Amino acid sequence: MTASRTEHLVLPGVLTAEQAAATVAGLLAVQREDGAIPWFRGHHLDPWDHTEAAMALDAAGEHEAAERAYEWLARHQNADGSWYAAYQDGDFAQVTDRGRETNFVAYIAVGVWHHYLSTGDDTFLDGMWPTVYAAVEYVLRLQQPGGEIGWKGEDDGTFTTDALLTGSSSIHHALRCALAIAEQREEAQPDWELAVGALRHAIRRHPERFLDKDRYSMDWYYPVLGGALTDAEAKSRVEDGWERFVVPEYGVRCVVPNPWVTGGESAELALTLWVMGESDRALEILKSIRHLRDDESGLYWTGYVFEDHAIWPRELTTWTAGSLLLAVAALGGHEATCAVFGGERLPLGLDPDCCA
Repeated sequence: MTASRTEHLVLPGVLTAEQAAATVAGLLAVQREDGAIPWFRGHHLDPWDHTEAAMALDAAGEHEAAERAYEWLARHQNADGSWYAAYQDGDFAQVTDRGRETNFVAYIAVGVWHHYLSTGDDTFLDGMWPTVYAAVEYVLRLQQPGGEIGWKGEDDGTFTTDALLTGSSSIHHALRCALAIAEQREEAQPDWELAVGALRHAIRRHPERFLDKDRYSMDWYYPVLGGALTDAEAKSRVEDGWERFVVPEYGVRCVVPNPWVTGGESAELALTLWVMGESDRALEILKSIRHLRDDESGLYWTGYVFEDHAIWPRELTTWTAGSLLLAVAALGGHEATCAVFGGERLPLGLDPDCCA
């Protein structure tokens, strides 16, 4: 890893050049030779967090390692376009959760678009298109009449039609990335455009269509991070939840009222703030989770119980480090990361206010 490739990962008060290099090395050390990136060795891989870690590797210039991660997904996609929710230590033969969660499935579009913008590799994009297409088609089979996306399919072919706001917001982002890929390949997907518009309308105007999970910080910020809420709507939502979820000097609660902050949610909120143009507040959030860094591995602890002053659980997770690196990359001006999360070149789909 050269300094020229990672200068955007140096952020005063958050990461030095040496710390950034150690974090990237920590991610590479967990990745298996076949490309799989589990939470940590011996734990499971889920497709969403695997993709998040791969994106962080691309942000660090480790394009070959990131490509191997996407090739792992392409090789192990189910015939219906999905992936299972969990594979023990990234071993595709050891499935530990046979659910097929729609936001897990959709997220490959975000990663593939990010890799393409990072590398300009048309051959990669062409090769991954059938995988992305099949994944999107699977997800849209679970879209409900109100626009929301049912949260998972079962191994017996049945579907859970209840929708999660966080998951649907992530899917909103993924569908826009899938449309960008389709546009780059000059393969129009009008049905996807309609689906994005209906989903965005549901997120913005119909909270009753989603399960009530407002105790979770992800439900607070994900409609903004996923691009469904922008401008004044985004600012209002973030301000309304700030005191509930943000714990000064510690980070962001995973769920209220529990006295537990988590690195992943904190880094994602920082990225959300960057999306809103509030880089100063984003920087303060990232500074607040320095206490989660493990200097020996370069990775980050999942969370911290601040009332007990205790790290919990005792896990150094790749997705926590990955989310932090992506937030830092956005603040540092990494072009691909800024484009993917900032919405540049991402189609909006049908105007949501035209949807019933």
